[in-house]
Amino acid sequence: MSAGLLDRATIAAEFRRIQQEICASLEKLDGVGRFEEDAWQREGGGGGLTRVIANGDLIEKGGVNFSEVHGELTGQAAKALQIQGNAFYATGVSIVLHGNNPWVPTIHMNIRYFEVDSGARWFGGGIDLTPMYVEEQAAAHFHRRLKGVCDLWDPTFHAEYKRWADDYFFIPHRNETRGIGGIFYDRIQPSETLPAEKIFGFTCAVGRLFAPLYAEVADLPRDRAFTAAEKDWQLLRRGRYVEFNLVHDRGTRFGLETGGRTESILMSLPADARWSYDHRPEPGSPEAATLALLRKGIDWAAR
Repeated sequence: MSAGLLDRATIAAEFRRIQQEICASLEKLDGVGRFEEDAWQREGGGGGLTRVIANGDLIEKGGVNFSEVHGELTGQAAKALQIQGNAFYATGVSIVLHGNNPWVPTIHMNIRYFEVDSGARWFGGGIDLTPMYVEEQAAAHFHRRLKGVCDLWDPTFHAEYKRWADDYFFIPHRNETRGIGGIFYDRIQPSETLPAEKIFGFTCAVGRLFAPLYAEVADLPRDRAFTAAEKDWQLLRRGRYVEFNLVHDRGTRFGLETGGRTESILMSLPADARWSYDHRPEPGSPEAATLALLRKGIDWAAR
């Protein structure tokens, strides 16, 4: 693909294909749930296609959202993004899946492209995992798969983007990570050493890794027996997920501040969550072991 062909239309078309591929794979994996489609238009310019799945065999609630929006940047949004420019264009695919079974982790993926009329443009994305119970072997497998796709494109990507995920998916008021991290990258601008085609190719590879990777981490535990106490713990951990998304997530804030579609932006929230005052798990319990592993800097891929 030549540099002249890598324009916003090319990028958006490929992101649409990735959304379609992922939805088809997830319906096959779930076996029961089917996606409902909601095409929408943004008053300020552009629109998207939100696909939502609920009450499946594997997936309790999930969304796979494609958006392609443009318009004028408000002063508040420009300040939040720390950019100069009046008009913007953004396209991307964003996914969150919440499983029925407490042993099935919540997973998030996002790939995106952004440009402003000042001439700046960049790519971002990543995949991260939020197990209700951290099982070290499964966590190591997840991170090795991410390292594998990173290494195919650049041997420096994984260490940098893994560290970035640790820092980004952190809940300061809890002093814990949202989950076990993954990879995260943002504002990667094309340059002579990192051309747009390479960043775009890597971003699409991340998007296409999502469906098989989710199958690997979710299919095995989907039928695992669980107790009422383990279900309660799942709901408490979902509460932490909600706290991060509503308080700290930059994508959520940007969408709301630029007049994005509220339902699509908040599709990441679980159907059910719980908060319990000053909840502390029993010492030595699996719940306590999980909390001990919700910290930055664990080199899961080396385990």
